[in-house]
Amino acid sequence: MERYFRPGDEVFVFGKPSSLRPPTMDHPEIEVVEADEDSSVHMNRIVPIYPLTEGLSQRWLRMLLWRTLARFGSCVPEPWPPGLVPGLPSRSRAVALLHFPDELAQAELARQRLALDEFIELQLAIQRRRRNLRARAQALPCGGTNRLIKPFLANLGFKLTAAQTRVLRDIRRDLSSSQPMRRLVQGDVGSGKTVVAACSVLMAIESGFNVAFMAPTEILAEQHYSTFRRWFDPLGVPVELRTGSRKITHSAPALAGTASQPELLPSDRAGSTPRLVIGTHALIEASFQLPNLGLVIIDEQHKFGVVQREKLVRKGHYPHVLVMTATPIPRTLGLTLYGDLDLSVIDELPPGRGRVRTFVRSLEQLPKVYEFIRQKLTEGRQAYVVCPRVEEEDLRTGLKAVTQEYHRLQQAFPSFRIGLLHGRLPSAEKDQVMAAFRAGQIHLLLATAVIEVGLDVPNATIMLVQNAEQFGLAQLHQLRGRIGRGAHESYCILVADFKTPEARQRLRVLEQTTDGFRIAEADLAMRGPGEFLGQAQSGLPTFQFGDLATDLVLIERARGLAAQLLDAGFTGPGAGTAPAARWSSSASPPAAGTQPARSTGSSAQASKPGPVSTRRGAK
Repeated sequence: MERYFRPGDEVFVFGKPSSLRPPTMDHPEIEVVEADEDSSVHMNRIVPIYPLTEGLSQRWLRMLLWRTLARFGSCVPEPWPPGLVPGLPSRSRAVALLHFPDELAQAELARQRLALDEFIELQLAIQRRRRNLRARAQALPCGGTNRLIKPFLANLGFKLTAAQTRVLRDIRRDLSSSQPMRRLVQGDVGSGKTVVAACSVLMAIESGFNVAFMAPTEILAEQHYSTFRRWFDPLGVPVELRTGSRKITHSAPALAGTASQPELLPSDRAGSTPRLVIGTHALIEASFQLPNLGLVIIDEQHKFGVVQREKLVRKGHYPHVLVMTATPIPRTLGLTLYGDLDLSVIDELPPGRGRVRTFVRSLEQLPKVYEFIRQKLTEGRQAYVVCPRVEEEDLRTGLKAVTQEYHRLQQAFPSFRIGLLHGRLPSAEKDQVMAAFRAGQIHLLLATAVIEVGLDVPNATIMLVQNAEQFGLAQLHQLRGRIGRGAHESYCILVADFKTPEARQRLRVLEQTTDGFRIAEADLAMRGPGEFLGQAQSGLPTFQFGDLATDLVLIERARGLAAQLLDAGFTGPGAGTAPAARWSSSASPPAAGTQPARSTGSSAQASKPGPVSTRRGAK
């Protein structure tokens, strides 16, 4: 390091000691202490630490920002009317304090102001979109007549829960309204969302309109097709399946005394019977058209991108939209990602379900886990084994693939029949495997995470997840939802390679609770919204200052302020551009001669503007 220092330099070094004998730091931050007029910017105060590149020093960059803020800092424009955000610094003061706080507590206050600006702008876009829809769209009359729902519920074989009944009342009210329904139905795994969807379909079909039902995978679409065929055939309701590999048109037999003498419905006049079309992304292809579309249902909607959902909706003229998810949505995401949807929650599970117990085990305990599974299979139960990959195992990381694990399980369970299921299998082979597993002919189903939604086999009571540390908590909770659907006690066993204490602690959350909302909150806090959602899928902007894992209070405040602005006729910042980005790219240079405010600042993350961190410099 001879190039950087001269004999006699006073040097400030900070970092994490890797050894104390002798005292050693690997890759510390280093600054030469200089006695000049600028020393008060760098020493004896909290200072920003910026990401650097070769040839650029902290001292030079820090001084550049100090002088820039001194000259231009007071001229940062306010995006909102005066007095909208009392209790927080002005925008120009927040920008200055973000870099040079007098106290670390002030850093958080400045971040909150800039985050609130981002959230207000997002809420303005969400609420404008909802208000525009209500102003220009005339809803289709899809409230139904009960001529199909009554026999459907009578033949169902079980009673709806109070939660399902409550949600159906919300949906019927929306379908009968003069404005198109935009509703999100949230329900934990096994809460009975599919039955609610079926009743919604029948309301639209009773009213003479077609229904499109989009699922994220072929396996789930085919499962729904089988379920709705079983329910709707006795009612005379046609059900079609359209996926990338299969197109099936099925005309159901007429229900005696009901569909044999149908009412004269709008679609009947056009020469077609109202029907349900179930499919995957094939439904949004240009070649698929569904006239007289009254209702769109999107299952496990977080698996679809925003543009994909809009393409399906645009195949009709403002159809009603019902969005369903079994992945509980943390409150912060509910107000941002789904802020333009009305929310219904199915918060009750059907009676008669067995308890699900969850255990976290290490790789060394796998032989004992196999012995336990053999015992349960001998008792007549069935099991799932899930691996993260399809074909290529990663010997370096130990990630298992189903195609290679299949041979190992055949040796470990020679007396039992093992099935293999993953997304690359031909549709006919997937159908055959799933049918055999439902019929009890396959004892152990080895699969990828493709089974996380849709499969319903009450006799399957064991879920073994290999390399569980590779999955998100919400996804593991979905996988766990495949068991516990019958009266027998069920067991979810998560086998993981714990390279860090954090990995073990993360999986302990699943041991401690089966509450999907608590799990989703923990998953969001641990992984962050980008990994939790997938930014491209969610359509959310990448926030520079806001934190979707922790800023619930700010988001709720922004929602109220956005409504207040729109009620007052505010026509300011539009959708799609964060206030910080718009100011930095288009604001004209302010007048010189002003001094920076020096009281509040932020320890922004490395991916956000401003300092990466702050430290208190001292000799």
